[in-house]
Amino acid sequence: MPGLAPDYGPSGWAVRLARDFDEEVRDSVGEFVRLEIKDGIGTIRLERPPMNALNTQVQEELRAAASQAGGDPAVRAVIVYGGDRVFAAGADIKEMADMSYVDMSERAAALSSALGAIAQIPKPVVAAITGYALGGGCELALACDWRVVAENAKLGQPEIKLGVIPGAGGTQRLARLVGPARAKDLIMSGRMVDAAEALRIGLVDRVVPAAEVYAAAVALVQPYLTGPVQALRAAKLAVDGGLEMDLTSGLAWESQLFAALFATDDRREGMAAFVAKRKPDFTGR
Repeated sequence: MPGLAPDYGPSGWAVRLARDFDEEVRDSVGEFVRLEIKDGIGTIRLERPPMNALNTQVQEELRAAASQAGGDPAVRAVIVYGGDRVFAAGADIKEMADMSYVDMSERAAALSSALGAIAQIPKPVVAAITGYALGGGCELALACDWRVVAENAKLGQPEIKLGVIPGAGGTQRLARLVGPARAKDLIMSGRMVDAAEALRIGLVDRVVPAAEVYAAAVALVQPYLTGPVQALRAAKLAVDGGLEMDLTSGLAWESQLFAALFATDDRREGMAAFVAKRKPDFTGR
């Protein structure tokens, strides 16, 4: 994983991008979730104040945004962002409170797959987290490839305090990310972790001042914007798919994806550039 650009402070280019990304919005999705496309980055932005609670409508708008970002060739990388105050404080408990077993048995798979759609975007995806990322908000962050968080961020899976468990990927993605023992600690206690602990246990990847979270996310994905699209897609498929397989099957999956890239223009360009000792000019084909 590349490091952040050395200058992402108030005078850096990344902050300047963050300041004016609202000025060139090319697309939108729904009432509470927008897809903003600028300079190769698709920002999936949650806007359901005050806490970006993930009700059914938000879940389905996230699914739609993920599909749109994944299928648009103008989008080379994706940032999931809840704004400068909060990422997402969880599911809409008021909506769930009166649901029966029958109701939730019909909805649970759709809830999981809505956030799963973020994980399935075939491009680099980073969560830019300010404030709280709790419950479904933490599960949304876990569906991303990386997590950049504010110094004052709080993350956790507090569902146990409601008499339930995470239902949108928390028990599975969290365990794969931080290990089963730490995942059980967070899920069974329901406790929140601060940014420093989250970084220490591997739950997040970067911690920056709150005002620089979006800019830091931009800086993280910047190297991928001119990269070989098909190879980046294959790398994500190889790692994520391999986690679901035994080693032998994972190695076979990797070999299949590796060989397939020899049909791409970018593979030819990359190797020709290496031989000629020049910078490659990838086209995404």
